[in-house]
Amino acid sequence: MSLRHALLATLTAQPMTGYELIKYFDGSIAYVWSAPHSQIYPELRRMERDGLIDADVVPRGDRAQKRVYSINDAGRAELRRWSGELIPYQSERDAYRLKAAHFEQSSYDAARRQLHEHIGHYARALQGWQHMLDDLDARRVSLLRERLSRRPEAEHEAIVAFRKFAFEGEVAKAQMEIDWARKGLALLDDLEQRGVPLAGDDNP
Repeated sequence: MSLRHALLATLTAQPMTGYELIKYFDGSIAYVWSAPHSQIYPELRRMERDGLIDADVVPRGDRAQKRVYSINDAGRAELRRWSGELIPYQSERDAYRLKAAHFEQSSYDAARRQLHEHIGHYARALQGWQHMLDDLDARRVSLLRERLSRRPEAEHEAIVAFRKFAFEGEVAKAQMEIDWARKGLALLDDLEQRGVPLAGDDNP
C-alpha cells in the first residue's frame, strides 16, 4: 500500500481539504499506515497532476482560499486496480529482533530496559486499537458514518466488518509483541539467576 492509495481510500468517504485529510488520517488510517504530514500535501498535488483527484478552490473566510479534493473516476479505477492485485511481501528488517538476537553483547539491565520499552509501546498501541474497535462498533467514527451514509445499506455490514477485521489484526499483533517481550524478560531472569554472564556486564 502507498500513501496515494491510503488517501484515495479516505476520499471515497467524502471530499476533503488537505487539513481535513490529515485530521482523519491521524485518527484512523495512521493506525495501520503512518506518514508524516509533510508528505501528504505534495502527494495530493501529484495525485491531482496525475488525474486521480479533482480540486475545487473555495473561499476560506473573507480573503483566503482552500482546496477541496475529491476522488474522480480515474482515482476510483486506480483504487480498484490496487485492491485487486496481490501485494508482494517485503524482506524483514526488524531492529528489535536483531537487537534481541544479540542481547549477549548487552547487560541484563539494558536488555530489560529494551523489553520493557517494547511492552510499553505495544500496550499503548493495543489500547488505541481496542478503542478504535469500540468506536467502530458504536459507529462513533465520523468518517465511517459519512461513508455509510453515501453507500447502499446492503453494503454497510461489509464496510464495518472489513475495518474491524483490519484492526483486530493489529490488536492480535500488539498482544503477540507484548507476550514475546514478557517471554524475553522471563528468559533474562532465568539466565541471570543461573549466573550466565553477558558481555555488557563485564567490568573493565
